[in-house]
Amino acid sequence: MIVSVHQPQYIPWLGYFDKIDKSDCFVFLDTVQYKKREYQNRNRVRTKDSWIWLTVPVITKGSSHQSLSDVLIDNETDWANEHCKSLQSWYGHASYFKDYFPFFEDLYKKNWEKLIDLNINVIKYLLGALNIDTQIYLESEIGTSKKSTERIIEICQKLKADKYLSGAGGKDYLQEGLFAKDGIDLKYQIFEHPNYKQQFMSNEHAFESYMSVLDLLFNAGKQSLSIIRNNS
Repeated sequence: MIVSVHQPQYIPWLGYFDKIDKSDCFVFLDTVQYKKREYQNRNRVRTKDSWIWLTVPVITKGSSHQSLSDVLIDNETDWANEHCKSLQSWYGHASYFKDYFPFFEDLYKKNWEKLIDLNINVIKYLLGALNIDTQIYLESEIGTSKKSTERIIEICQKLKADKYLSGAGGKDYLQEGLFAKDGIDLKYQIFEHPNYKQQFMSNEHAFESYMSVLDLLFNAGKQSLSIIRNNS
């Protein structure tokens, strides 16, 4: 059985879902430390000339070392309405926009307090939209007591997994020998970003890669998972 893990991100990119699709079980690391200026509270969407960030404002003052599960959204700004309007502005004419936008229109009307609740809600919807049926767990539900590589091994052991699928960046920090010692086969994700029919492409504007998976869904609809799989 193959297990992979990751922090819950905001409307993640294609590679995030490729890793989940390759796994039998996927674990949200909901108890890790929140990191500023990464993808836990923001992601990118295509515009006519380039791309922009969609950022969920969070409260970090006095909480520099808070757990991701404790991060509160700063609702003093009208970020939800801005995100909703941005999706309408930049994807309103995309081929499959109307198939998926109603979920987000409803999502942005709700009063979200915690970032993690927003992120997990969106990711689970996107998994369904992509027809990925990998079993999902929360690390806090599994219960872990170790750190770093040993934390990952503990998750694998509790889920009775014999394979762990890491993102390519894991080569920089995982203690590879510990996996073999515990009888777990360590594999690294191989994913090449696909090109697909994207809005606003022209002689002046090239394909923009590493957008949120929304860019693929709005442009390719039910073909999205096939496009992801053909490049992994």
